[in-house]
Amino acid sequence: MAKHLYETFQPTHYDLYINVDRAKKLITGKTTIEGTAQEAAIAVNQKFLTIQSVAANDAAVPFTVDDANERLDITLPQAGDVTLTIAYTAPLTDTMMGIYPSYYTLNGEKQELIGTQFESTAARQAFPGVDEPEAKATFDLAIQFDEQPGETIIANMPETKVEDGVHYFATTMRMSTYLIAFAFGDMQKKLTQTKSGVEIGVFATKAHQPKELDFALDIAKRAIEFYEDFYQTPYPLPHSYQLALPDFSAGAMENWGLVTYREAYLTLDPDNTSLSMKQLVATVITHELAHQWFGDLVTMKWWDDLWLNESFANMMEYLSVDALEPDWHIWELFQKSEAASALRRDATDGVQSVHVSVEDPADIDSVFDGAIVYAKGSRMLVMVRALLGDDNLRKGLKAYFDAHKFGNATGADLWAALGDASGLDVGAIMNSWLEQPGYPLVSASVENGDLVISQQQFFIGEGKEVGRQWQIPLESNYAAAPQLMTEKSLNLGNYEALRSEAGQAFRLNVGNNSHFIVKYDDTLMADILKEAADFDPISQLQLLQDARLQAEAGAISYAEIVPLLTRFAGSAHSVVNTALNQAISGLGKFTTPGSDEENQLKALYAKIFGHQYARLGLVPQSTDTNDDQLSRETVVGSVVYADDAKVIEDAHALYLAHAANLDAMPADPRPYVLISEAKHFGDQALLDSFFAAYRKTSDPSVKESLMAAVPRLTDPELLKQVVAHFEDADTIKPQDLRAWFRGVLNNPAGEQLAWDWIRSEWDWLEKTVGGDMEFTTYITVISGIFRTQDRLDEFSAFFEPKKDVPGLGREIAMDTKVIATRVALIAKEQAAVNAAIKAAL
Repeated sequence: MAKHLYETFQPTHYDLYINVDRAKKLITGKTTIEGTAQEAAIAVNQKFLTIQSVAANDAAVPFTVDDANERLDITLPQAGDVTLTIAYTAPLTDTMMGIYPSYYTLNGEKQELIGTQFESTAARQAFPGVDEPEAKATFDLAIQFDEQPGETIIANMPETKVEDGVHYFATTMRMSTYLIAFAFGDMQKKLTQTKSGVEIGVFATKAHQPKELDFALDIAKRAIEFYEDFYQTPYPLPHSYQLALPDFSAGAMENWGLVTYREAYLTLDPDNTSLSMKQLVATVITHELAHQWFGDLVTMKWWDDLWLNESFANMMEYLSVDALEPDWHIWELFQKSEAASALRRDATDGVQSVHVSVEDPADIDSVFDGAIVYAKGSRMLVMVRALLGDDNLRKGLKAYFDAHKFGNATGADLWAALGDASGLDVGAIMNSWLEQPGYPLVSASVENGDLVISQQQFFIGEGKEVGRQWQIPLESNYAAAPQLMTEKSLNLGNYEALRSEAGQAFRLNVGNNSHFIVKYDDTLMADILKEAADFDPISQLQLLQDARLQAEAGAISYAEIVPLLTRFAGSAHSVVNTALNQAISGLGKFTTPGSDEENQLKALYAKIFGHQYARLGLVPQSTDTNDDQLSRETVVGSVVYADDAKVIEDAHALYLAHAANLDAMPADPRPYVLISEAKHFGDQALLDSFFAAYRKTSDPSVKESLMAAVPRLTDPELLKQVVAHFEDADTIKPQDLRAWFRGVLNNPAGEQLAWDWIRSEWDWLEKTVGGDMEFTTYITVISGIFRTQDRLDEFSAFFEPKKDVPGLGREIAMDTKVIATRVALIAKEQAAVNAAIKAAL
């Protein structure tokens, strides 16, 4: 393992002076670091800094800059306590990393807001220091900038004074470099206070209506209060500020005391935003605020335990929103999004484990695999919570925070605390899930009259069976099944006797909280299907989801999915409608765009969702339940795909009524109304008006609707104009480019255009977003769409030579396999699937 800089030099306190000249795009800084050198030869991190001088205890010392390793090597007279003073300059760049400008338009004029993004290794672009999570220190921040009247500056801690144009902030708690944050510019704010006296603030540019800050302010206040109670540990800072940045590469970032967000995940119009968008914003805010304890107060020791931060916050976002808004049934969203994405990604051979060793800074970004580190990891913790119960969970967490606050910890430290609280060997259970990739398929069958269950690793596509085994919380409805399955197979006894005693069909993973799927034999499945109409919505989702995954893997025929769809059509539950939509959309790969088979598939969509559309209509009603609101999005999107004449007519009328002001169109159907308009009435005038509206609106959900609609135009000449805007940051911000690219690539009329663009402009893309943890997901997006041998060959030809680029190798290998698996599945199943669709009509 590479030596960490912290081993030879341990900073205890930083004085940071940073002067930002926006006009010259120049940062001038002086960093003073107090610390202890274990050796005379030490190093601190720097990236893109021009070092002017280095002094130790006020005397100049020799130094060399090692740009390749992002280091500044310093030779001291001797080891021991030392105060380093480093003067430097740095460019103010547009990479959305380090200190950078965000751009927005106000009253027709381009403005900028300066903010920061330091995770994972970009603090070193702002100031020299030991930029490693374990190197916690206190920080005094002094910021100067080319200040204009009325501008605001905020940071992790409250401002204490302004002298000679320099803004000074209170000394921070002991914290990691990657959590330092500040921002300045022309901002508006709304403030409130928690019961315990913590000041809560929401900040945004003045391009937003003031009411767009209200929802976030309310959620943030109640979330901090909830966490103080749940963790039984006070929030340790004077304030918790939430800031919407117009340009932001991630979704949000948990900087201690100053959380930064994409505008779409913080600001919303309380009078016209869909329930699904409110849920998304609430879960993003509660995720980041969960981190204020878990990640900020106690921080992972090194990046290999990144999952500790993210998986935990991912679970807590749902737990807290469920407490704040119980009517939302937010755990259903967890099942629709987190569980589904984890199961799909984790079934591809070559996927990373949740806990993964990592050293190279480029590889650190690549371990932020959302489906694994966030989604799978949070499923692991949901599993642990179900085993422990909330009382033991809270008791263990309080002990964990008490033992490690203002310091660092590893996964083993958390398991020890939870184990002490519960009496369970949590570490032994979790290691089988965290240290190895993948998950089990549990097969249940009646053999010679006995009910037998067995586990083996589940793969979609080719997978190397290496005998992995898991400790599986079975969550069965039969008492004969143990709480934990630790063997390869179990005989539970005579099936008839067990069935008679239980009085219901045999099931595993009731509640769908454990990370495995189940393959029931024909006898057991037939029994389940007799009762399935009475199952709770999550159990119905689970049946559809497990069947779809097994069909993707070829464990059952894909044609078997079709009769299941008609069985669950007409459900009033949004989770079931989502699962139906996911399953039926999986059939699309077996049809050729514009063919008779695709028209058959559209007819199946209409059959499954048409009655629902007749019931729900296009626009929200005062009588809607939450399920109705959430289902409407799925249902309308499905009938729009089906080219249903009624929905085309309804959508066109609604569009014409709001064409001059898309912000005022009801938010729930808006994306699908605009998609329908683009598909059926798309011309040059519509494209021009959509782009004009996109540039003008400050409502993020309107932007998202337009982002979904414009790429659905059917005229290749119009789509060429869309692709021509990919590198026009004044229209399409780099943070949003992936969604635009995916939209055009996923359109048969635009697939070639988008594929040609990314191959010819890869160097530009790498330069623009290459330092960003989402960069590799451009490759993932392509692998989610390609489905022919020709495209697989082109994909391999283009990406194979890039396998040695740090951070890209694993993704390229996995995604090549994903496309190859799809190509093989289509060849094998196409005829049977299309016959089953025809038979279902």
